[in-house]
Formats: sequence, C-alpha cells, structure tokens
Amino acid sequence: MKTHTLDQVQDKLIGKMGTPDRDQFEYELQMNLIGKAIKETRLERNLTQEELGKLIGVQKSQISRLESNASNATIETLMKVFAALKAKISLHVELPNLNMSVEK
Repeated sequence: MKTHTLDQVQDKLIGKMGTPDRDQFEYELQMNLIGKAIKETRLERNLTQEELGKLIGVQKSQISRLESNASNATIETLMKVFAALKAKISLHVELPNLNMSVEK
C-alpha cells in the first residue's frame, strides 16, 4: 500500500500552497485557531463570555461567534479582545513600499 504525507494529501484535496482554495483553507484554519485560543484564554482568566463582552463593549453573542470563528471579526475587535485578555500583540505588515511592525 502506498503512503502519502499530509502535505501531499492537502495538496491533492485542497490545492497547492498559493492557490485560491488553499489560501482560503489556511485563512479559515488560522481564524478557527485564533477563536479557540481566545476561548481557552478567557476560561483561564475565569471570565464568562458576558464579562469579556462588557470589557470590550460588545454583546455576549459576539464573543460566542468570535470564539467559534474569528474570520468575521474586525481587527479593532480582535485588538480589544487581546488587550482585555492581556495578550501580547505583534502585527507585521509587508507591502511593496512598506515594511512595518506594531507591538502592543
């Protein structure tokens, strides 16, 4: 029986790195991981969704959606959540005429 690496299976089923389908898959995966990390950190800090929502000025339902999938959240909302959870924030942006990092 022939074996395949995870990369080979992903390339075949999702598409190779750099293709639109693969980029979308990788983006959604990262957003799901961010949502999971927010939930885990909130629980470690003994905060309810409602309490975290009050800290950043949003409803409990928005925190719930964010924890399920962060892809629809604005950068502003994510920054507020990370600040409320006392997370170290590092953002790196590369454009043709700009290379900038922001830490908070």
